[in-house]
Amino acid sequence: MEAVAYTDINAPLVERCRLGDRRAQAEIYKRYSRAMFNASLRITGDYAEAEDVLQEAFLSAFRELHTYKGDSSFGSWLKRIVINKSINCLRNRRLQLVPLAEQHDGIGTEEATIGLDTDTTGWRADIVRRCVQELPDGYRVVLTLYLLEGYDHAEIAGILNITESTSKSQYSRARKKLLELARQHGM
Repeated sequence: MEAVAYTDINAPLVERCRLGDRRAQAEIYKRYSRAMFNASLRITGDYAEAEDVLQEAFLSAFRELHTYKGDSSFGSWLKRIVINKSINCLRNRRLQLVPLAEQHDGIGTEEATIGLDTDTTGWRADIVRRCVQELPDGYRVVLTLYLLEGYDHAEIAGILNITESTSKSQYSRARKKLLELARQHGM
């Protein structure tokens, strides 16, 4: 089987950006801004902060474009910048992971039978989105990075400067709290 080299379809556009082409920068912004805003909003939980993060991320990306080596897609590289800036935004807000003392012993049997992995046909996306936004920052960040952004617990631990077991416990508590909030919203 032949090895196929990865080619980023945005490579010519990125190269024009490196040369300072403002139209190319506007096109990159147009292509990626919505997805990057949504990623930031899921982490920060605040519309205005997500907008600020988006602007800072693009400015930083265009300034640091010389560090982009093309090993991954431009979108992946940009998303990493957005996620890091979103997390820094939370740190500036004094991100507090929920202390272990607040952990409930074990997972309830109701959660074990209902769980987030079971049939969720009746769940409405807008209510779930609101419930996620109501989670404490620490819970929301770990849940978002794990479920929505696809990071594993080891990667999350590195990003947030926490242990892998803390990431796992925050994720577990986030799931439980999300179920609790969903029930409060009539789901």
